[in-house]
Parts: sequence; structure tokens; C-alpha cells
Amino acid sequence: MAAHYVVRSIDRAEPGVIAALRDAGVATVHEAAGRVGLLGPQVRARQAGTAIGGSAVTVSCHPGDNLMIHAAVEVCRPGDVLVVTTTSPSTDGMFGELLATSLAARGVVGLVSDAGVRDLAELRAMGFPVWSRAVHAQGTVKASPGSVNVPVVAAGRLVNPGDIVLADDDGVLALPAATGPAVAAAAARRIDGEAAKRERLAAGVLGVDLDGLRPLLDRVGVRYVERLPE
Repeated sequence: MAAHYVVRSIDRAEPGVIAALRDAGVATVHEAAGRVGLLGPQVRARQAGTAIGGSAVTVSCHPGDNLMIHAAVEVCRPGDVLVVTTTSPSTDGMFGELLATSLAARGVVGLVSDAGVRDLAELRAMGFPVWSRAVHAQGTVKASPGSVNVPVVAAGRLVNPGDIVLADDDGVLALPAATGPAVAAAAARRIDGEAAKRERLAAGVLGVDLDGLRPLLDRVGVRYVERLPE
């Protein structure tokens, strides 16, 4: 029989680094990190205009069984993001208002689930943000063992306990905590460069000229004509 664990202690990134990455946003950080770390697009924001960043507390559950989510609450700390996975695909509503209330009391900033959530109206009303594969009223049982704070795969992305997890309207990103400072610095440089570019675009400069793309268009065989040939 496979062993199952609840790991109490994990290494977390510095809060200031997490905040800087959260404020930069998923799309910018993804580019700054070298286009790595994104979870698949099937895990979607279930509210608009919310951005979170935190340290991953990971959960591996039996499908249709949320016992290990309840076990995970105890080891969460303020600023964490709970990342829930199942050992085979599931869309059952494994998380709802009551669990969110418990997590909020621990200072958890949000949930990322590769399964389903329910009580969506209540979650929105209480301001607890979730990203999930599905919204589904199907309930779950509490019967099967799993693990907390072990490596998991969420929407095709390996997530380790303590990884920096960012989530906003553009999706969800997970990065090793050790890479956080360097990626935050790269993201800040990217934001500064985009600010200058934005001013020029707003003034009417075309992107093909601003980025020097006309020679590339020519090299790949794109031709400008007034009309298609007869």
C-alpha cells in the first residue's frame, strides 16, 4: 500500500518577492521567467478582477473525496494558496463555502483546484477567490487517504510544496521559490520597458515600426500590395 503523508513544514518564499510577482501579473511573470510555469487553461478564474500570490500548500486527493482538503487546513499559514489535485480526473465539487471559511480564518489567500468547486455565489460574496477546472454541485465523501505537501501535477504542471503560485484573470502560474527574486527583477524591467512602449503606441507609432518588424516580414515572404492580383 502506498504511504500517505501530511507534511507540516515547508519552505516558503519571502513575502515581498511574492507580492512583487503578484502585482506584476501572471502574463508578465510568465514572460519574465522564460515562458515557464503556466498551468493549463482548463483551470480558470471563477471571479473577475482578482489577483493573488502565495506559497503552495499542495493536496493530493482521491477523486470525489475531500478528506485531505480538511486535513490540509491545519498546516496552512497566512499568505498560502491551497493547490488541490486528484489522483484521476474529477470535476466533483470538492470545495465550497464552509472550507473557504476555514481557510480564510487561517489567512489563506485563495484556492487553485484541478477539480470542481461549488457554492460559487457564496464564495464570491465572501471574497474568497478560486481557480478551478469546473463548477459543479456534485458533492463528495470523506473516506479515502491522500497526502498534503507532496509534489502534485495540476493541469499539466508540476507544483511542489512552497512553490510561488500566482493567479489572476489570465490564469495560474507556479514557480520554484528559489527563482522568485530573479524573476521579480526581470518582471520589473519588463514593466518599465512596456511603460515606455505604451506611450509611443498611444502616440500612434505602429508596432511593426516600434519593434523593427518590417525586415522580418520581408524575410518571411510577406508582401504589401494595394489589392490582391486578379
